[in-house]
Amino acid sequence: MSFFGIFAVLVTLAAVFGFVNERTVQLPTAIGVTLASLVLSLGLIVLDLVGLPFEAWAERVLGQVSFGELVMQGMLSFLLFAGSLHVDLNQLARHRWPILFLATFGVVVSTLLVGGAVWWLLGLLGMAIPFLWALVFGALISPTDPIAVLGILRRAKTPKSVETLITGESLFNDGVGVVVFTAIVALAAPAAGGHGAGGVGAAEVGMLFLEEAVGGVAFGLVLGLAAYWMLKRIDNYSVEVLITLALVAGGSVVAGAIHTSGPLAMVVAGLFIGNRGRRFAMSDQTRRNLDTFWELVDEILNALLFVLIGLEVLVLDLSWREVLVGLGAIPVVLAARLVSVGSTIGTLRMVRRPFERYTIRVMTWGGLRGGISIALALSLPQSPERGLIVGITYVVVVFSILVQGLTVEPLARRMPARQG
Repeated sequence: MSFFGIFAVLVTLAAVFGFVNERTVQLPTAIGVTLASLVLSLGLIVLDLVGLPFEAWAERVLGQVSFGELVMQGMLSFLLFAGSLHVDLNQLARHRWPILFLATFGVVVSTLLVGGAVWWLLGLLGMAIPFLWALVFGALISPTDPIAVLGILRRAKTPKSVETLITGESLFNDGVGVVVFTAIVALAAPAAGGHGAGGVGAAEVGMLFLEEAVGGVAFGLVLGLAAYWMLKRIDNYSVEVLITLALVAGGSVVAGAIHTSGPLAMVVAGLFIGNRGRRFAMSDQTRRNLDTFWELVDEILNALLFVLIGLEVLVLDLSWREVLVGLGAIPVVLAARLVSVGSTIGTLRMVRRPFERYTIRVMTWGGLRGGISIALALSLPQSPERGLIVGITYVVVVFSILVQGLTVEPLARRMPARQG
């Protein structure tokens, strides 16, 4: 099937699942679409067992889609730019310290805790893997995905401060998580059999982190300034929307070519355009059309992403052992999230910084994992550990989207109601 044919199938499924969800259960779109995709996938598997080869056809179609490449080199940059475009920089600055610590220290702590606990668990079950590969899993499962939970939090009228914390953390920890993941894979791959560049040491990893993280932030600022300069000199909303589209598409390609973090660059560029650009370089008509365009891009890409997450079970070679280990990893991931969030918020509370009641609980349970974790797992080089890590990741992500996503609203409603 051609690329356009595959795209048409995915868009059609996303539209049908979204329609059915809105007309029936009315779950948050991301959760409803994922659940519908999983039900379809399981139905195809059952049909295959009774002699109807629909599963084989679906596998052939999905086999032509590189989920990891599609997300990491395509969707992620657009989603992060669209998300950061609507973040109030003043609100972000007001909560800069908890966001900074959660997106950096929190990711590192979660990586170490999850990696160590999963390494011990696998050894206990007779499925031992090298410690560095356990840390790889910790790194790829630590970034959070706010897409599904933010709509729920708004519906529950949780305080704006909590929304800002979750949004700001997730925008930056995606980029930081990718950098940490890349650095650990650079160490783990040669240790596991020569799949990466040999002789990678602490100095090389440190330089890689600087190039990716610092370089990504700097490059994002350059992109934002360049687009701002162009936007300020014209007043034609169609051209201005095209400039922002080029910023994301072209900027992502250049970021990859110069080995900086594309995700971090898109977050910084989106914040710059969404705040300074919106205020000083756009007319009211341009602002309205720009917002409408990027909200639509965000919704469409998210629908496609969650359809793919649900359908991915058809092409993953999941064994019962991997599913059981994945189920065992769920409380580990949640406990690590509780420690990273609790230590950050608790420490800042000690220096007399106020936080709403239930902030730690809502941020812990609302820290959903999503497509980026699966994409990172699928991007791993071929190794004896790859299949196990992919399987565990998929189980944790599906639990996170369906179970945490469906139960975070009652918890959020216990927070003080938003004022105004």
